[in-house]
Amino acid sequence: MISAVILSKNNASTIQRTLVSVAWCDEIICIDDFSSDRTAGIVRKNKADVLQRHLNDDFAAQRNFGLENARGEWILFVDSDEVVSRELKEEILEKITNHNFQITKKSQISNTNTTSGFYIKRKDFFLGRELRHGETAHVTLLRLAKRGAGIWKRPVHEYWDINGTTDTLENPLLHYPHTDVAQFITEINRYTTINAHYLNKNGVRSNLFAIVAYPAGKFFQNYFLRLGFLDNTPGCIMAILMSFHSFLTRAKLFILNRML
Repeated sequence: MISAVILSKNNASTIQRTLVSVAWCDEIICIDDFSSDRTAGIVRKNKADVLQRHLNDDFAAQRNFGLENARGEWILFVDSDEVVSRELKEEILEKITNHNFQITKKSQISNTNTTSGFYIKRKDFFLGRELRHGETAHVTLLRLAKRGAGIWKRPVHEYWDINGTTDTLENPLLHYPHTDVAQFITEINRYTTINAHYLNKNGVRSNLFAIVAYPAGKFFQNYFLRLGFLDNTPGCIMAILMSFHSFLTRAKLFILNRML
């Protein structure tokens, strides 16, 4: 049995596509941060369960709540702006079927598959174009794992810390974030606030050098070293926005440092 867990907050414009892409899962759970739009209704219309819980600026805790409530032997995390492609679906089912068969026939098979989780590559689309270069084109996330394999950590830019071996799937998760620049800026303003508080709590300091150097380095890395310029105008805009993300984090961290 496989459970799909989706986090949501006012995602009525994107979540239908996400739900359709995981309709093959045995269970679909949506952990909703008390959406004020039609998100919860859309989820229920797709015969998925809605569990409401305040995010409280902690994405790891939200995902762990999903882990606690999912019943599947395997758990797949998908965000409300992501789509599981048909190829990825088939690969997941094949991997899980083979894994379960090998565990069942353990006494007859010498090379038993003991994989606890799978990393999934993510393919980003921005302003109607697939981004083949830059930071977002190199994202691989641990999103599929066995029940009880581990927990999520870090309130933002969270990661699934699991025990056991992992593997990487070949087919990608499709990501359609930020329908426009305004939405992007709204989201990174929220994420950078959470991240700055986390860094400050853990003793990280910011200064003038960091406020200038981190954003400049981020742009140079994304646009030149990772060839973001090959994605034309969307690639340039993305490199600038990621640089701005870095600036906001360091600037907010500097302010928090001074409040100590």
